[in-house]
Amino acid sequence: MPVGPYHQAVRYGDLVFLSGQIGLHPVTGALAVTTEDQTVQVMENLKAILRECQLDFSDVVQARIYFTNASDWDTINKVYEQYFGGVYPARAAVNVAGLPKGAKVEIEMIARVR
Repeated sequence: MPVGPYHQAVRYGDLVFLSGQIGLHPVTGALAVTTEDQTVQVMENLKAILRECQLDFSDVVQARIYFTNASDWDTINKVYEQYFGGVYPARAAVNVAGLPKGAKVEIEMIARVR
């Protein structure tokens, strides 16, 4: 559920660029409350977009994580790593002053088409 004028994913050659996702439930539009729940919802949203593109987390080559509270980092990392099965993409993490809708975490990804 985009919160602005953009596509959830755009393919360019053999790459698919996934727009940043926050912890909004795709049906209700409600933002999950806790950092852990938001991160789970973010990853589930990204998983659904990847699936729609006939991809999965093993196709992800790069991720960027934006978060508003450095003390949430361990929680975000714990959830994030569960989705990759030990094979991780390149990654950047950025502590920011704020995110859309008051979210605590936002993640964007780039995946490759095989």
